[in-house]
Amino acid sequence: MMQLKPFQAAIFDMDGTILDTELVFRSIVFEVAGQLGYEMTDTVHKSMVGSSHETTNRLLVEAYGVAFPYAIFDEKCRFMMRERMHEDVPVKAGAREILAELRGRGIPTAIATSSRNAHATAHLGAAQLIGMFDTIVTRDDVANPKPHPEPYLLAAGRLGVEPVHCLALEDSHSGVRAASAAGMQTIMIPDLVGPNDEIRALCFAVMESLHQVREAAFPVVELTR
Repeated sequence: MMQLKPFQAAIFDMDGTILDTELVFRSIVFEVAGQLGYEMTDTVHKSMVGSSHETTNRLLVEAYGVAFPYAIFDEKCRFMMRERMHEDVPVKAGAREILAELRGRGIPTAIATSSRNAHATAHLGAAQLIGMFDTIVTRDDVANPKPHPEPYLLAAGRLGVEPVHCLALEDSHSGVRAASAAGMQTIMIPDLVGPNDEIRALCFAVMESLHQVREAAFPVVELTR
């Protein structure tokens, strides 16, 4: 079984990596686009996964033209997401277990997300995970969102750990590019979008779940008689 290189801190993306929210948001994006008279496609939606507010705006204008009402689209999506996530925020398989393991071993953890602070804290709070992270870096904290490495570099700096000694966990292409550019041991756990050859080359490994990451990070040594 593959083993990870030793690391001193773990930095997680949020949506699609820790929180199982991407599929919910996908349905909202298709619904809101339809309400506004536009036909959302898988290609356009997948290009948006893991993107910042600004990048999503640019992608939608490129896809539908300058008349696309991005401000209304964004407001409607955020409202519907808040409604659906108010009490129940689904958590990815293995998330609670790996976070508990890291905490038990005294390994600091952080979130590096393209989401705004209000969104991140509300969702992590509703999922009862917010206390599991030493710091949370959001879009509001950086000048340059993913795929720029700034979110990961800031998270590492706040944790006091050199980027080369950090494990980064991501589900999106822009996130993998950001973590790899920061010089971190990057693991992709695909959610809605799988890796292509470029993304695979930037990863230390592509894994199926956070359970698999935990096993690779902390392999159980079987004692032989």
